[in-house]
Amino acid sequence: MTTVDLVIRGGTVFDGTGEAPRIADVAIDGGLIVAVGDGSWTGREEIDACGLMVTPGWVDIHTHYDGQMTWDERMTPSSTLGATTVLAGNCGVGFAPARPTDHDTLIRLMEGVEDIPGAALHEGLKWNWESFSEYLDAVDALPRDIDVAAQVPHGAVRVYVMGDRGARREPATAEEIARMGDLVRDGVRAGALGFSTTRTLVHRTADGDLTPTLGAAREEMLGIARGLREAGSGVIQVASDFASIDEEFALMCELSDSAGQMLSFSLVQADVAPDRWRELMGRLDTAVDSGVNIKAQVAGRPVGLMLGLQGSVHPFITRPAYQAIRYLPLAEKVAAMRAPDFRARLIAEAPMKGHPFINALAGAHHKMFILGDPPNYEPDPADSLGAKARQWGLNPDELVYDAMLGDDGRAFIFFPLHNYLEGSLENVRAMLENPNTLSGLSDGGAHVGAICDVSLPTTMLTHWCRDRTRGPRLDLAQVIRSQTRDTAEAIGLFDRGLLRPGYLGDVNVIDFDRLQLKAPHMVYDLPTGARRLMQHAQGYVATIKSGRVIYRDGVATGDLPGKLVRGRQPAPAPMAAE
Repeated sequence: MTTVDLVIRGGTVFDGTGEAPRIADVAIDGGLIVAVGDGSWTGREEIDACGLMVTPGWVDIHTHYDGQMTWDERMTPSSTLGATTVLAGNCGVGFAPARPTDHDTLIRLMEGVEDIPGAALHEGLKWNWESFSEYLDAVDALPRDIDVAAQVPHGAVRVYVMGDRGARREPATAEEIARMGDLVRDGVRAGALGFSTTRTLVHRTADGDLTPTLGAAREEMLGIARGLREAGSGVIQVASDFASIDEEFALMCELSDSAGQMLSFSLVQADVAPDRWRELMGRLDTAVDSGVNIKAQVAGRPVGLMLGLQGSVHPFITRPAYQAIRYLPLAEKVAAMRAPDFRARLIAEAPMKGHPFINALAGAHHKMFILGDPPNYEPDPADSLGAKARQWGLNPDELVYDAMLGDDGRAFIFFPLHNYLEGSLENVRAMLENPNTLSGLSDGGAHVGAICDVSLPTTMLTHWCRDRTRGPRLDLAQVIRSQTRDTAEAIGLFDRGLLRPGYLGDVNVIDFDRLQLKAPHMVYDLPTGARRLMQHAQGYVATIKSGRVIYRDGVATGDLPGKLVRGRQPAPAPMAAE
């Protein structure tokens, strides 16, 4: 018998191709899969996977671990939820290139766009870099649990080249555009997987200002595309409102063609433009049919706010009575809110003016749901707090108030911000089933006080392939492919995402019957003790990175085989030969 490092024995193997599963052993040696079948291997370590599901590790292409991966060895929560590769640097925000005078600007940009506490970033970032290449070196110096990769962020590039003029969104000169293209080219040559930008009004700095890249001229974008073409590599990721859909979609197609690279954009159903996603899907299909290398990143559930006393936002945060207790410790805040006179006063108050988003959210009781444990991400509209209040003849604010005091103030109300206008996930299913979309938008590492969508890959398995009752389910093998092989190849990582000889030994061993997400909860483990939403799951029996078990039943083993991925990775020889 041949002895190898690890044998995963007798599992139901979903190999990432989308084909039907089979019972097989998976043998891994030297970090790579050496065989899949019923061969005669002995493992120095063995995992009995009989009755369990064996899949490639998840490849998450939309995260914001740009800061965390410079100070933390573990890319949690992603790595505890089955991810073995994550791509940061999305939405045009990040921390390189950066002069010392840029630091505060970039932190305020990340804090505002991605809801990562500025104090934690100031404390955690060491800034032992200026160029993007030096930033990658700083990331590379730290041992880690899983593989990480990065993209060059437009916001940092623009501020680096133009200074305050770039931050104020002034037009770039021809010389400045050329310099931006050079920086992107150099960043990709140093190991970035691509370039990202944001063109949406939703994204703001922590001061409420528009992002430096909003409305960047066509000439500037094409100059950056030139840098990608010169690098000969690198995807493009875009967040956009598509306010002028003709002009904006045409620009994206032109960018992809000019760069010679794949471009992806974020696709959600927004309440303010409920049919735009359908038009974008139609344009996407037409563009692909005409030869444009373009895809849409979609989320497998609502983009959901977690409303609660521990978080960044909740319906009463603009009430004057709440402002008086806002910064009290949680226990004292809960005690004050449990007083009948305080409760009556706050509920009777009108919200303060000047907070349109919060105040609009506070009145949308039909979109507020008790989250539950396990959480329900496709709740029945009849179960909303607004519907319950009408049924019981109550002021809906009373139900919201009491729900927020659940679990001694630690409970969360689920508010589906996007993808839930009709009260079901049927529109999301249409997005997921389109062959020109990618599973993405988990935002791992971001929105730490308001959104916890990092668990999307698990939802794809549990909800869409096993538990859904309010509509058709999806094929399990295809769903696994969508977040392994498809996402890996989309960003140029052809060495992972499949359980085949020669590929990286990145594997999940899953008890599918037992797989279940737990409710998000708040932890205080960022630098300075800042908060972030955390979520766990049961059923991940083992997560394996490069042939080494990094988590058993969600608990870290202490092994840190992950690394920084620099640039595109070719397929192993057997695949290349095919």
